[in-house]
Formats: sequence, C-alpha cells, structure tokens
Amino acid sequence: MSGKKPREDISIEFKEYYTPSSGIFFKASKQLYKQDSPYQKIEVIENEHFGRILLLDGLVQTTEKDEFFYHEMLVHPAFLSHPEPRSVLIIGGGDGGVLKEVLRYPVENVCLVEIDPQVIKVSQEYFPWLSPCLKNERTELIIADGTEFIGQTNKTFDIVCVDSSEPVGPSVSLHEEDFYQNMKRCLREDGIIAAQAGSPFYHLDSIRKKNDFLKSLFKIVNFYSSPVPTYPGGSWAFVFLSDKVHPLNIKGNPPEELKYFNPDIHRAAFSLPNFFKDGLD
Repeated sequence: MSGKKPREDISIEFKEYYTPSSGIFFKASKQLYKQDSPYQKIEVIENEHFGRILLLDGLVQTTEKDEFFYHEMLVHPAFLSHPEPRSVLIIGGGDGGVLKEVLRYPVENVCLVEIDPQVIKVSQEYFPWLSPCLKNERTELIIADGTEFIGQTNKTFDIVCVDSSEPVGPSVSLHEEDFYQNMKRCLREDGIIAAQAGSPFYHLDSIRKKNDFLKSLFKIVNFYSSPVPTYPGGSWAFVFLSDKVHPLNIKGNPPEELKYFNPDIHRAAFSLPNFFKDGLD
C-alpha cells in the first residue's frame, strides 16, 4: 500500500487527553506562539492537516481547517429562528470566529465581552481571517469578566451567544446557574441564548446537570449537535434557550456563503441520537 511519507521536519507533538487513556494528538511543524497570560496558557501551532491551531491551557479552541463547524452552529440556529435580531451579545469569542458569523446579518450592534485581551491580540496576529471583524463599526469590544458584565449591565439583547471554553480556569462561572439566570434578565421578549454545551460522548453527565437547571429557568430548552472534528468525540453539543421562540419555527434564510449550516442541517441538528436524548433525563 502506498502512502504519503511523513515530513521529517515535524518533531513537536501535542496531546490533549479526554480521559486518562484517550485523547487526540497533533504533530506540529512550528510552534508559532507560546505564552502565559494572567488567565491561561496560550499557544498557536501549525499542523500539516489542520493549519493553525489555537490552544488554551492545552485544549484545542479553534483550527484553521474546521473552525466553521463550531462557529456556524453556535450562531446560525438562533439567527434563523429569531424574527428580527438587532442587538447581540457575545460572551467569550476573543478569536473573532463567532463575531464573524454574527456580522453576516444586518444587526445594529454587537457587544463582545472577552476576559483575556491576549487572546484577542494573538488571534489578530495568527488568525487574521477571523479577527478583522473585531474592528467593525457595529462591534463594541469590552475587556471584562463575562459573569460580572452580565450581573451588572442594564443592556438588553435579542440574541446572546456564549462562546465559553471548558469549565476550568476563567470559564468556570460561565457554566453555572447564576450566570444563566442573569443572562435571562438581559434578554428581550423574543430573546434567544445559544451556548456551547460540551461533548455528548464525554461530558453527558455535566450536560444533564445543566439541562436540569436550565429547564427551571427557560420555557424552551433544546439541545442540538454538530460535528467538530478536533473537539472531544468529534461531535459537539449546543443549547438553544428562549421563553418565546422555538428553534424549529424558522423565520428566515441563512447567508448563502456558509460552509456547513443550511436549513436542512438546522432541522436535523435538533434530532438527537438516542444515547444523548436518554442521557438528558
């Protein structure tokens, strides 16, 4: 059997463990950036298959090749369901990927709250195809803790997108009940929250616990999923929250230039596999 010979100049290997005995690894041709911010360890590596990869505390956040799965699926289900979103809040998302998708729509303003300014600087330097939207005139960039911002702001929003990292370090509070309770206070009447929820395969217990308190806060709680090749299990869960809007009552059409999301994907994403659906109870 013929095959492509591995490049001999690749010598740096990165491993992300999902359990003590399983995970994913990348061989990197270059380590482009490595530094500790006050909040987390930030790294950028170059991989032959996935291109540039952003890691926070050793965990993959986004890659050049597969970022569109995650960013499109966090944003577009909410926008396809809302009748007329004008004001949007993004918690996290300092790499600019979620913002890029939001700005495909004619929204009036987007407030992006990121705790770590170094994530923004690194993304602007090493992921320039994502970060230009950070300077868009409709964008208000706030360097702050997302939980503190939500607890103190008097602003209200049509859609809130929570682009949190894993529940460790600075992101722990973005997965707790108080945070979602305060977000609900910031929603307008037809408001929607879209949040990443973890791996249905590896994180089902924590997803179930989150589902329990979300059902006490919102009338409409719908989980959905999408492939994300470099995330644990290759499949990722998201949650759609509202008191008024159901995700399958589609209100509009998505932008035409998307790589993954379309109305058929939207409907299919909310059809959960049995192990996931049963695991929520």
